[in-house]
Amino acid sequence: MFPLETATLSDAWIPRPFEAYHKDESDVTPIEKRPPMTQTIFPFAFVASLCVASLACSPNEARPQDPTIGTARPADSVLRGTLTPLQYAVTQEDDTEPPFRNAYWDSKEPGIYVDVVSGEPLFASIHKYESGTGWPSFWRPLEPDNVYLKDDWKLIVRRTEVRSRAADSHLGHVFDDGPPPTGKRWCMNSAALRFVPLDRLEAEGYAKYLALFEGRR
Repeated sequence: MFPLETATLSDAWIPRPFEAYHKDESDVTPIEKRPPMTQTIFPFAFVASLCVASLACSPNEARPQDPTIGTARPADSVLRGTLTPLQYAVTQEDDTEPPFRNAYWDSKEPGIYVDVVSGEPLFASIHKYESGTGWPSFWRPLEPDNVYLKDDWKLIVRRTEVRSRAADSHLGHVFDDGPPPTGKRWCMNSAALRFVPLDRLEAEGYAKYLALFEGRR
């Protein structure tokens, strides 16, 4: 930061080189030889302009958001106000919803499933299959880069947890007992997902996935 000077005709302080502070006060520069006020005011004006610029770039300012990328995890206070208790318990506390008593376990409607917190695309109905487990299951993710895997030892034996990349939501687990062509069963919690039906893809910013359903309507 620039030093801000205040001066009067009777007593003004002017910055001096380090060595000047070790000299007698008789060495003080006469006031008539000191820098003009423009040199004192300029640092203040410069700092003020930076403050105004920072307000113009406020992080709260609305910016276009691509829903296919997803948004970062909001503050916990926001999540508690927007998610249901079950959605919060599953996505933030790694809980598991009851089988056969959840929104999407037997859904066959065409569309995609996005993270309930961030909106990042995760799975598609064309990759969904009936696993008999009571949870929505897929043989592959829609966007592999939107999820990451993590070892889970909560049940003593190792399982592979699935989490969303942008919001870091707990989604479910992936197992090696799925159908061809992958042999994987991505077993998800309905509470961690939001379904976007086919006829809403374009309106909600997911038009790039319409091609997946051509000839399947």
